[in-house]
Amino acid sequence: MKAFVFPGQGAQFVGMGKNLYDTLPEAKAMFDKANDILGFSITDIMFGGTDEELKQTKVTQPAIFLHSVILAKSLGAEFAPDMVAGHSLGEFSALVAAGALSFEDGLKLVSKRALAMQKACEAAPSTMAAIIGLDDKTVEEVCQSIPEVVVAANYNCPGQLVISGSIEGIDKACAILTEKGAKRALKLNVGGAFHSPLMESARVELQAAIEAAPFKAPICPVYQNVDAKPYTDPEKIKANLIAQLTAPVRWTQTVQNMIADGADTFIEVGPGSVLCGLVKKVSKEVATEAKN
Repeated sequence: MKAFVFPGQGAQFVGMGKNLYDTLPEAKAMFDKANDILGFSITDIMFGGTDEELKQTKVTQPAIFLHSVILAKSLGAEFAPDMVAGHSLGEFSALVAAGALSFEDGLKLVSKRALAMQKACEAAPSTMAAIIGLDDKTVEEVCQSIPEVVVAANYNCPGQLVISGSIEGIDKACAILTEKGAKRALKLNVGGAFHSPLMESARVELQAAIEAAPFKAPICPVYQNVDAKPYTDPEKIKANLIAQLTAPVRWTQTVQNMIADGADTFIEVGPGSVLCGLVKKVSKEVATEAKN
């Protein structure tokens, strides 16, 4: 069975999507429509901007979404998923690719999400850190022991967990986790504490927009970040999408559940091949392929 997976923030690179724009008229039309919806030329930044311009959350998120969704569309009959999932932002790409949400509505929600998250980051300076080489339980216990806001945010694969919180809290956690034997406790170059309680203002802002957007049943189950389980009911999908901003991304568990449900091939659609690497760390038995 084929599982199609969609990457999140961090996978972007300058030049992403340009080959699609230059060679496929349908892709060009979708990119041009996106420029109109967003009110600025995101294609200029994607195809020829600087890394700094592309790294702004309000640009990065729509850029990755556009590359992933337009790429999935360009696959035609090759895009025949038995199940889909996306990492954080990638969940929106997965939902649009699987027909639960229109391209236009998906892009508007992603843009709103990016702006709301950027605003939350500016209101309360915060950060994230990747913890390599410790088990999840040890990392969770250290996070709980710190008085400042620090939570487990991205369960990426066994032995790799990203934590999220206040700058002071993350610094304390990194020091303790290093003492406990982490191979690396690396602060990430991100705008703020994604998937933590510090994103509550963004969650509230996005909630009304998600509730108002017309969702329908996808063509296959969508495994969602909040609990790693498959969903096809539009109302449940919406509720999980709203909860996602302040809840952890359970990627390890998502991949495990997809494999348990029969997935033997994972196809990553979008920039880069980060998810292929994470899937292989969960199970060496499955095949992976990156379409980018």
